[in-house]
Amino acid sequence: MPHRAGRHIRAGAYLAYVGGRSTGAARRPMTRGRPARMLTAMRPKTRKLWLVLHVLSSSAWIGIDVLVAVLVAVRLLAGSPARRGLAYQALGTFVWWPMLTSALICLVTGLVLGWGTKWGLIRYWWVLVKLVLNVILCTLILLALRPTMPAAIAYGVTVAAGEPATIDANGLFMPPIVSLTALSLATVLSVYKPWGRIRRARTGLAAPRSRRRDALPRG
Repeated sequence: MPHRAGRHIRAGAYLAYVGGRSTGAARRPMTRGRPARMLTAMRPKTRKLWLVLHVLSSSAWIGIDVLVAVLVAVRLLAGSPARRGLAYQALGTFVWWPMLTSALICLVTGLVLGWGTKWGLIRYWWVLVKLVLNVILCTLILLALRPTMPAAIAYGVTVAAGEPATIDANGLFMPPIVSLTALSLATVLSVYKPWGRIRRARTGLAAPRSRRRDALPRG
């Protein structure tokens, strides 16, 4: 009887120990795998709101790029110098800041959607490529397009006055071509979601796990 009672006590203590470990493990938040991603998941209504903002900003961005292409094409298609001059004055005055605003809104909403949904920011190739394209285009708007706007206004004033233009405006053909191509690619990526997940090396996790398994008592 004393031996049996001792065995029962040891068995009860072991079960209590195992139960305490499992309960503690269940209460601890997991930082790897699906449970960690669920911690940053959005509510459906919040996700839809951010998605609507993302779609609207990207659509506005594409529309502004089309407008830039039309204004630049007026230089070749319009026969009146006044129309050509007015088109380039409008291009230099009213285009770059709405384009930058829509691009930044598109970038911010894309970051929020990536962080708060299962897609992540650097979890899938198509999301990462879209993010890189957005950052590059925002940088080009600031560093390449915006500095040319005063020259576009001066070109428009000169042409509208009927004077010979001394400014080369041929470089303004490239921004709408580059931007529309990149945005079209981003739209295709959003629809088809190609290339799958980004593979990460997990060799650093295998060794600690194997050491933990070796450290467990063997009965």
